[in-house]
Amino acid sequence: MALWNNQIEIQFFKEALKNFASPEQLFYKLKSGYFAYIPKGCDAEGQTLQSRNSLIGQFTEKWCKKLFDPIANNLKLHAINGVICEEIGLSRQSNADLAFCTTNDTVQKPQNIKIIFEIKMSVVSNYKFLQPDTIEFVGDYKHHKGNPSLLRSDSMLKAIGKSINIRVSGVDSSNIPIIILGNSPITENYAKKVDFLKTSGVIQGFWSLNPKPTNTDYIKETQKYGFKTIENIDQLKNDCNELIKSEMNFFSSMISRTRLGEIISIANRENSYAEKAEKFLLLIQQ
Repeated sequence: MALWNNQIEIQFFKEALKNFASPEQLFYKLKSGYFAYIPKGCDAEGQTLQSRNSLIGQFTEKWCKKLFDPIANNLKLHAINGVICEEIGLSRQSNADLAFCTTNDTVQKPQNIKIIFEIKMSVVSNYKFLQPDTIEFVGDYKHHKGNPSLLRSDSMLKAIGKSINIRVSGVDSSNIPIIILGNSPITENYAKKVDFLKTSGVIQGFWSLNPKPTNTDYIKETQKYGFKTIENIDQLKNDCNELIKSEMNFFSSMISRTRLGEIISIANRENSYAEKAEKFLLLIQQ
């Protein structure tokens, strides 16, 4: 499969129109025609389009599963949509959009979940619908008034909030990497935030699966790679492999320097690096 591109967005519109959606559910109906987003310089004419959100959400979750299936299989894992694990805060109402698991079940145990993916993808570019079934590219995200995918502040905040909820659920989630998948760049306002989230261990990365969202300049990656643009399938495969093999552990605490020094001193008495790490994590959680 190819990474996200304009042809996939056109495919979404054509499939939706053919199977279940009306033009009014997918496009703004303006005096100049049907548009996916309000072009810059145009009036929205009082319209707010919400009906497309759930449709593109379902489409992107299925698309991501297809994209990640062979990567998961190569790791002897299963890529599963809608994973539920109450122990780490993944309920039926707030499940994992996609996860790599050791068993092919929707309801999982924490130890069986190897990566959690939160999907924040949408239609990125602008298109015009021409009757009866033509979808015409109008311009990239810089030429319309919408804020798609990771360019939306509410999408970023929801992803961060959900990730924190998983992290604070207890030790069961401490070794599960969390990745936010998008198909757009991020704004400059979030560059330092995503790097902090990565270095602090809350989220292991924001990845854009759209290697060419525009022909002009945009943020391709941040300084500490809290956000990065995936350029090809091999990079995506290597990054997933690295997450699985790293065997990371999340830990967070706010204690006095004296107590921290005691913990380091006690942990340092262990023989191997792995044993030192295990002792440190055990003590800091007490």
